[in-house]
Amino acid sequence: MNQQQSNEIFRRSDCPWGKKAVKLLQERDIEFQDHIFTSTADENAFKAKWNVETTPQIFLNSERIGGYTELADYYDIDTDDSDSEETSYIPVIAVFGIALLMALSTESIMYSFMGYALCLLACLKLMDLNSFVTGFKKYDLITQRIPVYGKVYPFAELIAGLGFLTPQYLHITGWVSLFVGIAGGISVFKAVYIDKTDLNCACVGGNSNVPLGIVSFSENAMMAIMGAWVLLFVV
Repeated sequence: MNQQQSNEIFRRSDCPWGKKAVKLLQERDIEFQDHIFTSTADENAFKAKWNVETTPQIFLNSERIGGYTELADYYDIDTDDSDSEETSYIPVIAVFGIALLMALSTESIMYSFMGYALCLLACLKLMDLNSFVTGFKKYDLITQRIPVYGKVYPFAELIAGLGFLTPQYLHITGWVSLFVGIAGGISVFKAVYIDKTDLNCACVGGNSNVPLGIVSFSENAMMAIMGAWVLLFVV
């Protein structure tokens, strides 16, 4: 059995300890199979089979190591230092909160909100473009097939944002927003609800701890809806 087959982790998608274990293995460049329980019954069956009370459970070279703490001990890592990083929606709240406050001071609140929000999101991505592309490629279907799309995406988002702030270019804005929103929404939906992957969203930059999920899907849905609205009723 090769290394990838013998190294495994069994966990819940929402378990912070499972996420820490995955990150530790990735940082060690250890190939492994990531098994995410599809239901509570699935998890309980696993616990009964291996006579354990908690998950995640990690197997290295077909030998059960235990949970995250045991994995950290195995690699002589201080768990107090490694526990500091948690997922958070604060960056998203900050971006959309600031965009809303800025938009409230304008005449066209809806367009201004979209414009400011997209420009702020694009700025965060462009601050470290390579990190964004690395995180984005993990779930974006177009970038997985056409890598350059990951580098183009923040600029397309910026163009859409500026377009919402510049009425004479709304026709361009509509098409860009519609395409980016639909393509992004499909990718997020597949990654989260079909493949059930446990990833961070690159929407506020590649190094963020925002979990990929309903917020990411809603962002893309909002872009697609606004793009369609512009094309159907404004242009």
